[in-house]
Amino acid sequence: MCARMTVLASGSKGNCAIVASARTRLLVDAGLSCRETLKRMAAADEDPQGLTAILISHEHSDHTSGLPVLARKLKIPVYMTGATNDTWGRQCGEKQTHLERLELFSSGHSFHIGDILVTPFTIPHDAADPVAFTFRVDGVKLAIVTDFGYISANVRDHIRDSDVLMVESNHDLEMLRVGPYPWSVKQRVMSRVGHLSNAALAEFFSSDYDGAAAFVVLAHLSEQNNHPEIARDTAERALAPRPSLLHNRLMLASQWQALEAIRL
Repeated sequence: MCARMTVLASGSKGNCAIVASARTRLLVDAGLSCRETLKRMAAADEDPQGLTAILISHEHSDHTSGLPVLARKLKIPVYMTGATNDTWGRQCGEKQTHLERLELFSSGHSFHIGDILVTPFTIPHDAADPVAFTFRVDGVKLAIVTDFGYISANVRDHIRDSDVLMVESNHDLEMLRVGPYPWSVKQRVMSRVGHLSNAALAEFFSSDYDGAAAFVVLAHLSEQNNHPEIARDTAERALAPRPSLLHNRLMLASQWQALEAIRL
């Protein structure tokens, strides 16, 4: 085993995943409480003391709510963009969000943490400076791409040739239209800086997806406006006409429990 991804949680109530090599372990986002993060890690047989760093994709609370306590408890560096850090600080209060070991990065500029090459890239979302990530470990490429409104050329370019692709499949359009959200929230979710629908992801799978991933993880499913079987069925139907893509193992990330670790 040279690369591992463990999704601890994915959804509007908190997002958190681990990307690991034999020597380096990265926590990607910290949207669960510290206690719940440690609980999920224990259930997934992951040692918190083995974590090397925390990466933050953007400042929204479902990606940062557990960050201050986790960073203090684990005493490991936190990586985010300058704009994300500034906005997070203004929203939550500078005292609450002070990080003793803060490392700033810029979208589009790769950097190493241990033996993992991290590449952050810009995604279309209504945050200060939102990014997604790809990770390279000994020739294996993993991508975590959630919280974006449409699949831009930049997103397509960066996720090409991924061996593991964790990608948003947030909502079913009809469920969203007739669901309980206020119209203003529905407009935000459906916008080009909102969240990716099942249909939009299916269109990508049908036309632009290169089929390189051995594992595809559908992520950030809405509890109100989606259902796991609808998301799975929509993705499978999009992949079915292209027999060369049927080797992809399709998995669904959960809000409530850790996903089985993916190992390559």
